[in-house]
Amino acid sequence: MRHWLKGIIAAAFVLILAACGSEEASKDGMDLVEDGKFTYAASGEFKPFSFTNDDGSMSGFDIEVAEAVAKELGLEPVQNKFKFGGIVEGVKSGRFDAAVASHTITEERLQAVNFSTPYYYSGPQIYVRPDSSVETLEDLEGLEIAVSKGSTYTANAEEVTDNIQFYDSDVVALEALSKGKHDAVITDFITGKEAIGAGMEIEGKELIGRSEQAIAVAKDNEELLEKVNEALETLRENGTLTEISKKYIGEDITVDPEKE
Repeated sequence: MRHWLKGIIAAAFVLILAACGSEEASKDGMDLVEDGKFTYAASGEFKPFSFTNDDGSMSGFDIEVAEAVAKELGLEPVQNKFKFGGIVEGVKSGRFDAAVASHTITEERLQAVNFSTPYYYSGPQIYVRPDSSVETLEDLEGLEIAVSKGSTYTANAEEVTDNIQFYDSDVVALEALSKGKHDAVITDFITGKEAIGAGMEIEGKELIGRSEQAIAVAKDNEELLEKVNEALETLRENGTLTEISKKYIGEDITVDPEKE
């Protein structure tokens, strides 16, 4: 009996130690897909923000921001290449801890996920071929416009036409435009600028507006959101965001234009 009691006490002590270890591991409150790792998604099809290397890994502005955030969180970054249109749902369902994929903050997306403070500022622009007479959004009334699936640019196109073609990638849409397809593409002005620099025969026209891009996290993961915001604030203050922006964009797009 005495040995039996000693065994029970020893087992209970082990359980208490295990519980303490578990509490220690989760005391930060972050709900992660995998302990010790920051599992994030990007499309890998949105150069210069995310693009796919020959070995299948991703690089780009978003990717380096994600890795810098992970470092501040003390976590190992784990990248997941995923179609842009399904990334928000992936975060919502818990497949990814976060989306670092140039998502514009919108009311519709806020119904599914929470967003961090913006890590860069951008805006949609119209792109056409050099022989086009289009200058403004109104000039595209009834014409064929291409956009990427799941992007906010669809709403811009819907203001003037029902003839909208969807692509998995903004870059592929711009390539199709340069080869004679569609009348225009609406995409981020930086992506269009990058495409022109890569030799695509397209031109930028009206800049439709400004937008805020942020990191998306699940609604119930409030502690992770708070820590991501803290990480972004540190990266702003120490110049890391500016450094990454100038590396990939050639200018600093991380500063709120209304505060400049």
